[in-house]
Amino acid sequence: MTNQSENSTEPISKKQLLAELQSEQAAWLALLDEIGEENMTQPEVAGGWSIKDIVAHITGWRRRTVNRFRAALDPSTDMIALWPAELHEDDEVDEINAWIYKVNRDRPLADVLNDSHEVFQQLVAAVDALSDEQLNDPQRLPWFEGERLTGAFLFGHFHEEHEPDMRAWLARVKQAG
Repeated sequence: MTNQSENSTEPISKKQLLAELQSEQAAWLALLDEIGEENMTQPEVAGGWSIKDIVAHITGWRRRTVNRFRAALDPSTDMIALWPAELHEDDEVDEINAWIYKVNRDRPLADVLNDSHEVFQQLVAAVDALSDEQLNDPQRLPWFEGERLTGAFLFGHFHEEHEPDMRAWLARVKQAG
C-alpha cells in the first residue's frame, strides 16, 4: 500500500501515522483473506516457506519494532529478548530468520495469525504512547536512519520482500484453480 505522505518531508502526526498503519493493516488482512486460511500452510510460496511461515516471520520482526518504540518512549525499558542471545540482528539476519521459522513451523495456523494480530495491536499502542514530537525526533528513533516515518515505511519489509512472492503465488493458485 503506497501512501502519498511517504514522499513528503513534513513531520508526521501521530493521528496520520495511526491512520496509515490501520490502512496498511487492512490491506495486509485483505491479502490474507484473499489467500484464505485453507491455503496458508501450503509450502513453496517463497523459498520453501508457506504463507503461515511468512506471517510468523513478519510478526517476529514486528516484535522488534514494538520493542524499539517502547524503548523510545522509556529508554530505561528492558528490551525483551526476541531470539537467542547469540543471534545478533546486525550480522545474523539469516540465522534469525531460520530461528523464527524453526520455532513457528509446527505451531497451529490460528496461533500464528492470533500472534500477528496481537503484535500489530501492540505496535499501534506503542506508537499511540508517543507524542508527535517524539515520533519525529531522529535522536529518539535512530533506527529509521533518516527515513520518514510512515505506515508504508513500517510495512516496507513486507512490501519489498514478501508481498511480490505472496501475490505471485496467489496468482498461480488462482490460475491453476
